[in-house]
Amino acid sequence: MSSNNKGRDSFRSQWGFQLACIGSAVGMGNIWLFPSRMAQFGGATFLIPYVIFVVLIASTGVVGEMAFGRATGGGPMIAFGAAARRRTGKAGWGEALGLVPVVGSLAMAIGYSVVVGWLLKYMIGAFTGSVLSSEGVEGFTACFGATASAWGNTAWQAVAMVICFVVMALGIGGGIERANKVLMPMFFILFLVLAVYIAALPGAMEGYRYIFVLRPRELLDPQVWIYALGQAFFSLSIAGNGTLIYGSYLSKEQDVPASARTVAIFDSAAAILAALVIIPAMATAGQTLSESGPGLMFIFLPYLFKTMPGGAVIMALFFVAALLAGFTSLINLFEAPVATVQEKLHLGRYQAVALTGIVGMAVSLSIQGIVSGWMDVCSIFACPTGALLAGIMFFWVYGREGCLEQVNLSHKKPLGPWFYPLAKYVFCGVTVAVLILGAWKGGIG
Repeated sequence: MSSNNKGRDSFRSQWGFQLACIGSAVGMGNIWLFPSRMAQFGGATFLIPYVIFVVLIASTGVVGEMAFGRATGGGPMIAFGAAARRRTGKAGWGEALGLVPVVGSLAMAIGYSVVVGWLLKYMIGAFTGSVLSSEGVEGFTACFGATASAWGNTAWQAVAMVICFVVMALGIGGGIERANKVLMPMFFILFLVLAVYIAALPGAMEGYRYIFVLRPRELLDPQVWIYALGQAFFSLSIAGNGTLIYGSYLSKEQDVPASARTVAIFDSAAAILAALVIIPAMATAGQTLSESGPGLMFIFLPYLFKTMPGGAVIMALFFVAALLAGFTSLINLFEAPVATVQEKLHLGRYQAVALTGIVGMAVSLSIQGIVSGWMDVCSIFACPTGALLAGIMFFWVYGREGCLEQVNLSHKKPLGPWFYPLAKYVFCGVTVAVLILGAWKGGIG
């Protein structure tokens, strides 16, 4: 697979690229948020609007960001600058705008690295038995509180980040692609094993009934659609950085719409698979899934696993799978800043990874106690803003002919004229809605 720019690394296969994009999309939103949303709003009642929004966003935003990155062969600053030059002859203002999603990606990566550190600690603790040594919900709460406090998980977080940067230093094909070819299949296999085991437990059927229940009247509740929109938007990793930078490593011969479709299918499958594990597991213990976020994964699920037959093994498998998802997402989030450092400072891959890693580690270790607020700000403002700017630069600045040309390049069944107005107005409208609703609700992802 040839690179867009001479001497620039690239993915070595279409499947490797797709797995990397799937890895970037599959993360904590699939595991600790999607099941709780299904429990909150009622299984299929939430799933229907979620699938509608996934199809809409994948066929516009994901396709657009991949095509935009491939068209320009660079990260957000290069891509935005190229679009600005195309329209006005001056790249400076575009590159300035492109800095927004780069900083947003770095900020998200810094916060996410704290979570990956937690996952690494709990995975090791699941094998050693230290995590299950707590007693009652209060004990698990105290254990996680100590881990999530300022400087409470420094060593594990540092180890997790070093592993991430070693993979990135090996390059796109030799590091990121190769890692995702192992990590993503392992993630799905482990969750399938968990789903099969949970299905055999007494009481699991109540969880399945809840997952697949449809309450048509509740589809009229605007809140169901609001949260489904947020879940689909953030789950597909649309932020003007990660999907764009991975797209920039694509050759002109690769099929962008087909890749976007594959990413959407597997990302949704991961979310549903997580729900098929977590909701029936809660049902076996007679629990209601009222929690989401860190509390679900690091307090309530470990407490539940302790009460289940074979709970120690199940918890170990669960945290291995969650850690795999965390690593692939963290690698993607750091890639846009690393690529930008390479492009703007003309550094080699190792030097760019090292510089970004030093900055990222220094900041991430210092925000351990305030990571929830940090991530809230990033998700509410940084991600939708980056996605909106990328949409404007590609769909508006490139124009109808330019967008269709880049999207349909090597696509076996070219997308029709419908794509441009749908992407231009509906997708950008969706990002504005996510930004406004997120600020209003304090986060809808």
